[in-house]
Amino acid sequence: MPINLDEIESLLRALEVCRRGLLEEEARWSGKLRELPARKQPSARNLAHYLALRRHDLRPLQRRLAALGLSSLGRSEACALASLDAVIDALHRIAGHSYDPPGDADACVGFEEGRLLLDLHTCDLLGPAPLQRNVRIMVTMPSEAASDYPLMCSMLEGGMDCMRINCAHDDPAAWQGMLDNLKQARRELGRSCVVHMDLGGPKLRTGKLRPAGRFLSWHPSRNHAGALVRPARVRLVPPDAGPPAGAQDLCLPVPAEFIGRLEAGDRIDFTDQRGARRCLRVSAREGPAALAEADRTAYVAAGAELCVREKALSAQVGELPEVFEPLLLHRGDELVLTAEQAPGAPAEIGPGGAVLRPARIPCTLPEVFASLKAGERIWFDDGKIGGRIESAGAAEVRVRITHARPRGERLLGDKGINLPDSAFSLKALTDEDLRHLPFVAAHADTVGLSFVAAPEDIAELQARLERLNATRTGIVLKIETRRAFERLPDLLVAAMRSPSAGVMIARGDLAVEVGYERLAEVQEEVLWLCEAAHVPSVWATQVLETMAKKGLPSRAEITDAAMSERAECVMLNKGPHVVAAIRALDSILRRMEDHQAKKSSLLRPLHF
Repeated sequence: MPINLDEIESLLRALEVCRRGLLEEEARWSGKLRELPARKQPSARNLAHYLALRRHDLRPLQRRLAALGLSSLGRSEACALASLDAVIDALHRIAGHSYDPPGDADACVGFEEGRLLLDLHTCDLLGPAPLQRNVRIMVTMPSEAASDYPLMCSMLEGGMDCMRINCAHDDPAAWQGMLDNLKQARRELGRSCVVHMDLGGPKLRTGKLRPAGRFLSWHPSRNHAGALVRPARVRLVPPDAGPPAGAQDLCLPVPAEFIGRLEAGDRIDFTDQRGARRCLRVSAREGPAALAEADRTAYVAAGAELCVREKALSAQVGELPEVFEPLLLHRGDELVLTAEQAPGAPAEIGPGGAVLRPARIPCTLPEVFASLKAGERIWFDDGKIGGRIESAGAAEVRVRITHARPRGERLLGDKGINLPDSAFSLKALTDEDLRHLPFVAAHADTVGLSFVAAPEDIAELQARLERLNATRTGIVLKIETRRAFERLPDLLVAAMRSPSAGVMIARGDLAVEVGYERLAEVQEEVLWLCEAAHVPSVWATQVLETMAKKGLPSRAEITDAAMSERAECVMLNKGPHVVAAIRALDSILRRMEDHQAKKSSLLRPLHF
């Protein structure tokens, strides 16, 4: 193919313009760069170069470079200036020119150096890579991990590289049990595993609802014709005993003496809360508990009388958890968020269906009300319910529901609230976080900063860790709001002041904040910026979720898990089948690492 020198010169002019932009951006960052440790400055400089490069629409340029068989700059994240210089040098050679790169090229991050810096920073944060796999697996601890040592061993054997403790759940005594079990398992199995502890942060949530009583309900499965498919399973347990680890049955507390006289086949009669006569059939004994089945729906209240007539045996149901009345919301309904923490209640409906008083529910952080404006969006319960703010004041916020299923959606207490359009400021470290921080600093290798929104949030955590002599503790920024995503470059630079830092892509809240249709591109941008800063990323939220909870993954989950290879760490949530999920993810990641590294396809031999 004849060389078109005019095309070569045109490309060189366009690339030189890009190159000048990279150096101008680096100059603007000079103050930020000087504030960082010397070993972090090359990474911050590369981040500045990459941001400058991506301000251009490179798509026409990419097509023209690809037509010449040259790099289209599609893998320039880890070494932006070096990638640009390599293409410029190739174009000069094609045109028969000699090219002597400017002196500033010596200071930029090279191809191999960019990869090595990311690997080094990942090891600093998450420990050494496991054998035959570069991507680490982080696992959220269930409560039973504090007392179930075999479970901890199984998770570690299955491929867990990082134990995650969510400080929004359990307490320091339970966390200590988890840490003790991990320490013993690491010693016995000879495996390494770092400890990550997430601070809860200022989570906006719905408050308490009006109590509906203390009762337990069960519902057997039936087919479309109403025939029984599977009876409901109920576990009768002594009042001071809870369900065993991993048990999925409903637990009905009854005296131990009553359970001790039960045998398989016994029929237990009772009258439920609605006055309906119901029965349970004992299917087996299991230690101090008895397993029973029911083929009809029942609502059992505390104090209900249970009777086995054949044995002249009776007992009363013990204390049951309080049940709260949910709000059923439809499109077009009005919902009032209140600053007053009085229990929420459903709408009051008058004659003819007129709404006398709309549904109400308190908000756990009403201080944000002052920043809200009419017309802004609001989402509840991970995006299940959406609405628009009609009015906002210090005492209440009125919302018109715009998004709910046709048959309505139930809203409960302690469900997340997202305000993607609102400009409000909440400190990332809550009073509860500050109470937990001494324990976290003493035991964790890394600490997760939830709902980070500004560099000042990071600076406060860094200062408090320093005062606690936790100078080697890494920081993981949880990117879960639109504001955090939009300020990600500034947050990355602030985090670089720590000895090690990473980013968790909290895709649940982030999807609600940016919109589900935008989540994929936002996730890509976070991955690109993290790689440009040589900062490890954690791919989180609902990875193999149904497998961990139900034992069988969906096809979409398998694809998502395969794509997670592009991060440095993947997080699994807890569930009854979490060990199987860990093993599956370990296998998927090993296979995918033979085919892909970040955005580059690895052309291993294919076998058909």
